Amino acid sequence: MNSGKVVRLATPVANLAVDAALIDYSAYCRADGAGGQVLHLMAEGVHCGACVQRIETTLRREPEVRQARLNLTTRRLVLGWQGPAARANPLVAAAAELGYRFMPYDPTELGDADARSERELLRAMAVAGFAASNIMLLSVSIWAGHVQEMGPATRTLMHWFSALIALPTIAYSIRPFARSAWAALSHGRTNMDVPITVGVLLTAGISLFSTITHGEHAYFDSAVSLLFFLLLGRYLDRRARGQARSAAQRLLALGAQAVTVIASSGDRRLLPVREVVPGMMLLVAAGERIAVDGRVREGRSELDMSLVTGETLPAKVEPGERVFAGTVNLAAPLRVEVAEVGEDTLLAGIVRLLEAAEQRRARYVSLAERIARAYTPVVHLAALLTFLGWVFLVGEGWQHALLIAASVLIITCPCALGLAVPAVQVVASGRLMRRGILLKSATALERLAEADTVVFDKTGTLTLGRPELADSGGFDPQALKLAASLAANSRHPLARALCRAAPDVPAASGVEEKAGLGLRLAVKGGEIRLGSRRWCSVGEEQPGEGPEIWLTEPGRAPLRFAFTDQLRPDAIQTVAALRARGLAIELLSGDREGTVRQVAETLGIEAWRAAMTPADKTARLEQLARDGRRVLMVGDGLNDAPALAAAFVSLSPSTAADITQTSADAVFQGVKLGAVTELLGVARRCRTLVRQNFLLALGYNLLAVPMAVLGLVTPLVAAIAMSSSSLIVTGNALRLGIDRTRSARR
Repeated sequence: MNSGKVVRLATPVANLAVDAALIDYSAYCRADGAGGQVLHLMAEGVHCGACVQRIETTLRREPEVRQARLNLTTRRLVLGWQGPAARANPLVAAAAELGYRFMPYDPTELGDADARSERELLRAMAVAGFAASNIMLLSVSIWAGHVQEMGPATRTLMHWFSALIALPTIAYSIRPFARSAWAALSHGRTNMDVPITVGVLLTAGISLFSTITHGEHAYFDSAVSLLFFLLLGRYLDRRARGQARSAAQRLLALGAQAVTVIASSGDRRLLPVREVVPGMMLLVAAGERIAVDGRVREGRSELDMSLVTGETLPAKVEPGERVFAGTVNLAAPLRVEVAEVGEDTLLAGIVRLLEAAEQRRARYVSLAERIARAYTPVVHLAALLTFLGWVFLVGEGWQHALLIAASVLIITCPCALGLAVPAVQVVASGRLMRRGILLKSATALERLAEADTVVFDKTGTLTLGRPELADSGGFDPQALKLAASLAANSRHPLARALCRAAPDVPAASGVEEKAGLGLRLAVKGGEIRLGSRRWCSVGEEQPGEGPEIWLTEPGRAPLRFAFTDQLRPDAIQTVAALRARGLAIELLSGDREGTVRQVAETLGIEAWRAAMTPADKTARLEQLARDGRRVLMVGDGLNDAPALAAAFVSLSPSTAADITQTSADAVFQGVKLGAVTELLGVARRCRTLVRQNFLLALGYNLLAVPMAVLGLVTPLVAAIAMSSSSLIVTGNALRLGIDRTRSARR
């Protein structure tokens, strides 16, 4: 980037309202190759899907805008338009008029701002929680005083004590909501923080007025408790989004921070990656991570390509072959001509796939949320109509009518409805955790119950992801020991497998390793070689498929060591069990066709595809989704992260990369694949119990609400009835922990 033309990002995102006006956004644009420009921004003040929709809609109304996509998790706005870079500033200004702040995308600065925001929420939540607990103690005294005839002076004194605690607490803890609400209102719009702020302040104001006028009731406990639970929800939501966002940040961190550039004169200099441009020549040392996409011009080596293919075995590269950012040079130095940098690299493309998939998944709304949207306004409307009916139709005084309306609000409090899903999830999560399965998403069980297709990765998922010697017992023990003594001098995965087959053999001295080929040891009469066919001068007429190492000795026939990536112990049984449940099964792998075909035939999987890139896997899942399939993706490689995020629901083993685990909805431990069937069985049982809980909660309300409306229920009885409904729902959820045998069969 041309950082010299713009203001450096040295201020917190929370204070960017002034700094944003000083930014020349055109300096951060890049041409898309079709006469247009693309700009990546980070947005502050975005809290919900409505914010995302408002920003995207405003930008898309501009005639030249071709792309406006905002990811709620990473808060990255990708803005593309047809025309010159100079259009960047007015386009950003149009979005900023909505009350949001935008800065050039900088994951480091965004992470620092999120950390500050989390700390602020945590402090506000701690203050509100401490105050709520103390105010509740005072409220208990006041409630007891209603029964024991507490004097009005004493009651007013208790109210003043509550006010002295509540008002400073509200002034401090409401700031995260109030700032957002004011920003929205000052730009002529509303957001979810406006009713929160108004509700809490109105409740506190009414309570203060009642205290000043020596009223009987004050609601400081309700205002502070409500604020505490809202802050708790906001903090947990921020933490969850931060974990998801860190997946993309860690993936971007796989790129190197600095590279060695070779000038035409032969001089070498160290440059930051952001200053590298296509056409430069880079020196990539052995063990160094490649920072750009390019083409090898000099040197031969082996690369760790697990980011692209998911395979653990290194891939050989020679002059003329493509290399990609994020891969690791394992063996020998390479000279690489730069082709793409920054947002044009394959690594950045994987991040964009991950963000796009997360954005689609974020729009999934749980069943409880859908019901609550309609349920909550109905409850408040019922209480209002009850109050108006008793005042105007019956002619009752407003105090008694208000008491009856309060009973309606209490008895219809959606506690049982709110517990319908969480109670089942808590029991299910505990049961799954005892079996080594960790749920990471609140809606994972709901989506798992609806899955009708299972898509597996191969290496590390269906297999153990570690090559092993195919048949150590079939070799001459002396030949195996000789091969292992040479292999002990190499870090190649196949060499490591040979060493595991003969763990007590010491490393031979005088061994020389030839990058990309193999090892050699000079002896009387010639050389002992261990490595590839070409290195050991073995012709193609010799049979053998799959990973292999050849050993040649002077005067002896070449000896082949074959390797296999063993299937997980219960992979065959698991695939058969899934098929018996009526689930469609596919295998998507980045490995070679022959290897994938062999695994598919062994497991009885008819639908399989080989040589799949991360984009290919994501595209296949999108096609399945368009066909109406709800896919459970099971994968472990870095290259599987976008596919896991794009799937309807996803699962990964605990041996997977951190980025892959972050993208998955659940993680399982151990070497057995039976966690897939266990998870699906528990999910379907959970769906049944959740539906039962909804019926119990709604049935309770259909019975109790009419009684409350008719004035037959006091607030105390209403509170007891409401608590009883919550206990019934919780007890029904506990059946999941008892009924293990039946749920396992489902």
